[in-house]
Amino acid sequence: MNNQTLVIYEFNILYEILKELENYLNFTLVTCKNNEISKINNKEINYIIISKKKLSKFENQIIIDKFPISIKKLIENININFLKKKYNQQSEIIIGEYKLNLNSRVIYKNNNSLNLTEREANIISFLNSSKNPINIDKLQSVVWGHNSKLETHTVETHIYRLRKKVLETFNDNSFIVSSKLGYTIK
Repeated sequence: MNNQTLVIYEFNILYEILKELENYLNFTLVTCKNNEISKINNKEINYIIISKKKLSKFENQIIIDKFPISIKKLIENININFLKKKYNQQSEIIIGEYKLNLNSRVIYKNNNSLNLTEREANIISFLNSSKNPINIDKLQSVVWGHNSKLETHTVETHIYRLRKKVLETFNDNSFIVSSKLGYTIK
């Protein structure tokens, strides 16, 4: 079953052309009018909107404003956009109110963003992957590749700096929580 949807917004002739080719397409076709567009903005739906003009509230758009168009190039462009969207979705991790992009190593919350080092992104990703607290030895071995018998404060120092950055950027003093059992993401 295909979960990629191409929404054709107020562009009936294009919808009719692509409908004829539907058996050869890797996505589902949907057409919509102005009063229906607000229903499309659903983060769970893997969609791209194609239209003659830019729509302000939608990220995933292809605008066709130059004619004539090559249907072959258009379909290639649509497929490339779906691939990019899929790649981006696989590289993003939702952590409560935050979104971490593993490719760019940027964490977002609302309109704020924070650039992370590779190590910081790995720490957050690893802590987020566990429901239980992670102790220092486990973080040393998995994130740093250190033997747990080493005496070092590397983990504590990195956690301290990461907490400080998160506090300064997002005003969140409890993003990483520590207990006797180890560290967790709230």
